[in-house]
Amino acid sequence: MPRKSAGLPDTGRPAELYSGLAGYRPMTDKTDPNAIERVWDVIEAAGVGMLTTHLPGGLRARPLEPRLDRTASLIWFVTDVRGAKDDEIEHDPDVGFVAIDAKANAYLSLTGKARLTHDPAKAAEIWRKTDTIWWPPGPRDPNVRVICLTPSLAELWDGPSSMLVVTYEIAKARLTGAKPNLGENLKATIHLR
Repeated sequence: MPRKSAGLPDTGRPAELYSGLAGYRPMTDKTDPNAIERVWDVIEAAGVGMLTTHLPGGLRARPLEPRLDRTASLIWFVTDVRGAKDDEIEHDPDVGFVAIDAKANAYLSLTGKARLTHDPAKAAEIWRKTDTIWWPPGPRDPNVRVICLTPSLAELWDGPSSMLVVTYEIAKARLTGAKPNLGENLKATIHLR
């Protein structure tokens, strides 16, 4: 029976397969405040992420700008009723949200439950000036909807943030045939609920 390693998916493969990755260090499941804060920081730094919903026969992803409520552990989005998101979320509220902080070389995938509502007061609360580009009448526009994402699980891949180091190590690996040493590449599974 294969050994499982904390923080790694149960693939049925031995944990030793992962240990050969240069610089890879699995993290155990996290619920500590620092790990959770890191998740929020990556979302904030990304600015825009991809929300994935289920549709009959597949998945659909679209870019949305998250508005964080760190205290309540919620992510809010302003969206439009004229898309298919409302039907897709009503049919299956399980969604995914992906955010990338390219400067920090951090990749985040969230899983959670979404609900879509027509709530002009909440839309006004989280409204940004740039939203007026899409909805000139403002948060009371009849097409404005609000999505509330309650994340339950985060997968975070944190790599080295220096592109100079990455470039050097990849070039060195090509010349020598050795694996590049990209520093610590942390993968954390973070339970948010």
